Amino acid sequence: MLIARLILLSALLSSCQAGFAQSSDEATAQEKASVKPGINDSFKADDLDVQSFVDRFEVESREIFRGRQAIVDAIDLKPGDRIADVGTGTGLFVEPFSEAVGRDGWVYATDIAPKFLERVERMIELKALPNATAVLSGEDDVRLPPASVDAVFVCDVYHHFEYPRDSLRSIYRALKPGGQFIVIDFNRIPGQSREWLLGHVRAGKEVFKKEIEDAGFEFVEEVSIQEFEENYFLRFRRPK
Repeated sequence: MLIARLILLSALLSSCQAGFAQSSDEATAQEKASVKPGINDSFKADDLDVQSFVDRFEVESREIFRGRQAIVDAIDLKPGDRIADVGTGTGLFVEPFSEAVGRDGWVYATDIAPKFLERVERMIELKALPNATAVLSGEDDVRLPPASVDAVFVCDVYHHFEYPRDSLRSIYRALKPGGQFIVIDFNRIPGQSREWLLGHVRAGKEVFKKEIEDAGFEFVEEVSIQEFEENYFLRFRRPK
């Protein structure tokens, strides 16, 4: 009788473990599912035309470029701070960040595109920025050490996070407690926003804000930047 009960208990435990494993696998698969498959494929191409992005991004017609100094001022970096420019692209903010944090600070310019990072590395060398490093990040991981930065800056890049849960987890881990997380992205408003923007950006500000808060960040404020028409600036913090 005792043997029969043990056999039954073993069977029940096996069933529960199998169910748990299946649920865990399903949760992992769901978390790993891309929110917009293929959105970053072109950036990883060996023949990426970096100059075409410079010509598009670093021009007065782009409000991020016009407002770059106001953006840097709003982040309020201090000498000695360490900042990660996640999705640095052409490296527009690397030099002003380098100046803001000073010789005792550091700038980690991260991107998933090797061609962008080649340009950033050349720029760091040509402009003699001794406190900046180019970092090849993963699609779901910024690849920075735990509690290594005081600020993380994501400009017109959050909507390119193909695996936002994992990316946010890695950003949370990289930030020091109390560190700030700056997100600049496009307002996506059906009926108002441009057709290109509606098709390219997967969700609006409130959706992105909720995703970031669900990842454990505290919302601090929305900052007004005079040059912004389509963009918004949100400040979050990792709780102390």
